[in-house]
Amino acid sequence: MAKSERFIGIDVSKDTLDVHVLPEGKCFVFSNDIDGIATLCRKFGRLRPKLVVLEATGGLQIPVACALGIKKHPVSVINPRQARDFARATGRLAKTDKIDAQVVAFFGQQVRPEARPLKDEQTQELSALLSRRKHLIGMLVMEKNRLALSFGSVRNDIEQHITWLEERLDEINSRLGKSVRSSPIWREQDNLLRSVPGVGEVLSTSLLANLPELGKLDRRSIAALVGVAPMNCDSGKYRGKRRTWGGRSDIRAVLYMAIMTAIRFNPVISKFYKRLTDAGKPHKVAATASMRKLLTILNSMVRTGQPWAYSPS
Repeated sequence: MAKSERFIGIDVSKDTLDVHVLPEGKCFVFSNDIDGIATLCRKFGRLRPKLVVLEATGGLQIPVACALGIKKHPVSVINPRQARDFARATGRLAKTDKIDAQVVAFFGQQVRPEARPLKDEQTQELSALLSRRKHLIGMLVMEKNRLALSFGSVRNDIEQHITWLEERLDEINSRLGKSVRSSPIWREQDNLLRSVPGVGEVLSTSLLANLPELGKLDRRSIAALVGVAPMNCDSGKYRGKRRTWGGRSDIRAVLYMAIMTAIRFNPVISKFYKRLTDAGKPHKVAATASMRKLLTILNSMVRTGQPWAYSPS
């Protein structure tokens, strides 16, 4: 490793940004606000880091990650579990903001996670709308469940709230559609994805917003990224069951719902699912394998730009 290569770890909290710089071992603390992030970016401009690593902390990392991305710094946002497991593996059991920043910097130096391009402002807005849609649906389900057990003025209040939530959901759906149609690239990809039987508006929009890597990775990498690739669990003569692990749960959730439709109406997925179940595979195993197959089909279509075409032969 060249001496000039600097790896920076940032521990993000609500109020502060704890920074650790390797190989110098220097530590800094910045406020997690507009002024603090601007100061941090100026500091990093002088340091010229090889890689900046942050943990995904429920969205708190987005402002600083975006600011660093705008300044063309290579940024990698990692799963907090990765950093914690790495800390245990290296004997760092204590946990403070300063120690966490040091662990993240050391993780970046040793593991060198891939610096992926961050979402642009338009994609972030689309992702935020999808997240809000999910929240509204969740609240609607809860309110409708409460409605069955309520009476009198409380029932009236719940009914009014359900009406309001349904209106908000319709508005969010309309804004999602307009956002996709406003971008020529998104509109083209949306038409491409929705040409596949079983792929509807929700799955297509979710892939555009939350899986920008679609079409840019090979089939194994995209399946592992989403979390539908079976992982080995072998040791010596022992051969354990293959299980899926990690990945993007939001994509998996909508992909599963799409598979329930594709099993009925998509001839390729239907035959694949039936072959697995006829061989004695449980529904969950067959459905997960079908999710992986559908995802790899979509990945190939986006990469080649070819729409869905099915030939019985």
